[in-house]
Amino acid sequence: MVDKKPFFWIQVDGEEKLATVNLVPGNQVYNEKLVQHQGIECRIWNPFRSKLAAAIMNGLEDFPFIEKSDVLYLGVSTGTTISHISDMVGQSGIIFGIEHASRVARDFLDRVASHRKNIVPIIHDARKPEEFFSVYKKVDAVYVDIAQPDQTDIAIENCKLYLKSGGYLFLIIKTRSIDVTKEPKRVIEDETKKLESLFQIRQTIDLHPYDKDHAIVIATSLG
Repeated sequence: MVDKKPFFWIQVDGEEKLATVNLVPGNQVYNEKLVQHQGIECRIWNPFRSKLAAAIMNGLEDFPFIEKSDVLYLGVSTGTTISHISDMVGQSGIIFGIEHASRVARDFLDRVASHRKNIVPIIHDARKPEEFFSVYKKVDAVYVDIAQPDQTDIAIENCKLYLKSGGYLFLIIKTRSIDVTKEPKRVIEDETKKLESLFQIRQTIDLHPYDKDHAIVIATSLG
């Protein structure tokens, strides 16, 4: 590790860029730039392609995705963000990656999960967490990036089953997937309120300019 943090900034072409140490040297996931830094291969982490990177750029304070962390990730899509989390938790951490859509799941399996032994791919519906038979332990963090009107309820049910007491929820709120008739700010407030009986809200971050009408809520479990 080139720095005490699991992510860091390096100079590339005269600009400061976010990066993670590549767990699988030589392997690219989304045509990201690979650079050598202090003799170690790093992957540039693009905030326009990853909402977690966007959150870091916009002032994320708490960061539980560190070496040895265990993570449940709902909605991995083609695997951009989960690949960087894989870099950061290392070989001693594990990420259970849930994806339901078969087309993007194939890309995720081919590009990411087949190369990274710390990812357990699970092709399943996030609404049925009781059927995730491959999730064999409680996790330190649940990361949710699914475009569903009931995405917050889905997140809560998964946390009840799999999140450790005091563990972190990272919930991406896609306001246009929830209610196109409401102001995005109101949607974010309403969804955050659903969490308050079970979680301590740590931070809410607007992801503009990296993602329009998106926010991320960071919370810790009270259970």
